[in-house]
Amino acid sequence: MSLVRLNIKGISYSQTHTGAYALVLSEVDGTRTLPIVIGAFEAQSIAISLEKEIKPPRPLTHDLFKNFADRFHIVITQVIIHKLVDGIFYSSIICQRDGIEEIIDTRTSDAIALATRFNAPIYTYENILEKAGVELKDKEEKDRQLEAEEFELPQVIEVEKPTEKKSSYDQYSLEELHTKLNDAVSHENYEYAANLRDEIEKRSSK
Repeated sequence: MSLVRLNIKGISYSQTHTGAYALVLSEVDGTRTLPIVIGAFEAQSIAISLEKEIKPPRPLTHDLFKNFADRFHIVITQVIIHKLVDGIFYSSIICQRDGIEEIIDTRTSDAIALATRFNAPIYTYENILEKAGVELKDKEEKDRQLEAEEFELPQVIEVEKPTEKKSSYDQYSLEELHTKLNDAVSHENYEYAANLRDEIEKRSSK
């Protein structure tokens, strides 16, 4: 069976699974996406790893694993989503140490959280993508959706993220927003930090 490489498209709130999120993976050389329901902790861990401005003051569980692996010269070379049973995805991480390769079974959410930290490629098999993937209409539609960072997720979500009022941060200068961002991160208030980061980026782009 042929392997298909995937990228992380984004993470959204799930309205049909209380307390869960939808991780959306996108086919690198194609127009299909693969939505996977994951827990809140794993969603936060993946999002923080992808975020450049938000750095936790203490290592999260997946950061600890990365530090441990680095100390003992263990490298994750790739992640493979290898099975889909009753709507549950099963994955493996491929590890290497001193030229010896090991395959370790893991939850898909953990595998991808680790892949982001090791810059490891993510793959799935063609038959899994055929079964659970969502086909975008065409390349132009795919490009448009990638720009807008929107997805259609069957039986998962149609989301609208909570937004701050337009004037919520108007009273603060850019310097004050950066200070508040650092404070929010130091207190591990990542949701507030993400809102502050968005406001900073919005002002910087003007």
